[in-house]
Amino acid sequence: MQVVTAVAAIISERSFGKSCLRLLPRSGLQRKSSVYTASRPSLRPDSHERDAGVEARLRILLLIVHCCGTMQGHGLAEDARSKKGRRHGDRVSERIAAVGMLAAMVLIASRSPLLAQVAFPSRPITMVVPLPAGGTADLLCRLAAQRASERIGKQIVIENRAGGAGGRVGTESVLRSPADGHTLLCAPQLTYSITHLVFAKAAFDTRAMEPVSVLATYPLIVLARPGLPADDLPQLIAYARGNPGKVTYGHQGKGNTGHLLGELLMLRGEFRMTEVPYRGSAPAINDLLAGNIDIVPDYLLANKQNIDAGRLKMLATGGEARLGNYPTVATLSETLAGVHADTWMGIAAPPGTPNDAITTMSDAIAQAFALPEVRQRILALEATPLGTSPQTMREMIRRSTELWAPVVEAANITVE
Repeated sequence: MQVVTAVAAIISERSFGKSCLRLLPRSGLQRKSSVYTASRPSLRPDSHERDAGVEARLRILLLIVHCCGTMQGHGLAEDARSKKGRRHGDRVSERIAAVGMLAAMVLIASRSPLLAQVAFPSRPITMVVPLPAGGTADLLCRLAAQRASERIGKQIVIENRAGGAGGRVGTESVLRSPADGHTLLCAPQLTYSITHLVFAKAAFDTRAMEPVSVLATYPLIVLARPGLPADDLPQLIAYARGNPGKVTYGHQGKGNTGHLLGELLMLRGEFRMTEVPYRGSAPAINDLLAGNIDIVPDYLLANKQNIDAGRLKMLATGGEARLGNYPTVATLSETLAGVHADTWMGIAAPPGTPNDAITTMSDAIAQAFALPEVRQRILALEATPLGTSPQTMREMIRRSTELWAPVVEAANITVE
């Protein structure tokens, strides 16, 4: 603001600004309600992506250049008439040099948000999902992208970047992205709450990311092969205690929710199982269907058909309440007090992203997820729609860390 004030002071000195403006060509500036804007040719249809800050700086420079030219012209004319022409010419040259210097300062200063802030979003947004396409998590991200884009007026492109334990490839790509709100991460809760614990030896820490919104929550369930001699969690615990290490449990990979829930059950239930890690849910479920392993902690949507057909049985649900479509299946906390195991999908931005970008996205998601048709679609995914504020997401990250950090420590879970 000081630069702008200085420019205005110089231009207005001795009515100089008025004379400059009178001499500006009509094609260069047009007056609109006492504000001068540079006229320009009609833009091509795709020019809305142009940086508005560049236009603003060009307008300032146009004014300064015209004024400098006018000042020089006036100075030379007065030099010809004045007995002190040399001294007057020096003063004119000094003023021209000062204005030129200020022009450079304006260009530098206008790179700051105070002087050349561009409305967010100024171009399409990329939402990185560090998981393969398909499944509840990916569908929630796509629904959020579709509905939020309708409200912000810019396209949101989903980019699935699966790879690395815990979605490391996609997550790191967002962490390295510019903090301008145009690259976002849509990932499960553990990405935000325990990454710094599981990847202790790597420069992979999401705690500095800016929370935007939690889209929805959905519970984990404990699935078992039909032939396992246990039909609920108390029976599983009793069988596992009587047969230490005989029960095998598969999970989606080190540090994933299924792995952590298996360890949590053993920690709180005081029994032991044999861990069988897989790369993703699909191979684990296939082995469970084949009877090669005994249980798999997973999610309802992908397994509902097998449960309903009797090919798998559900021993417990990790939500705070029983599932409406399966009222006879007890929650974990009914057997192990205080134990809940759900997950959620949340959106976050790179560290240092401006608050206006965070608020714009969070508000758009909240409005979209409040619509009845959107809520119905999410409920059909066996999930509970949320669309939270950034502050609520931050609190949910804190609670997730409190729940799972002791499990990570007790089971010594690390990923190289």
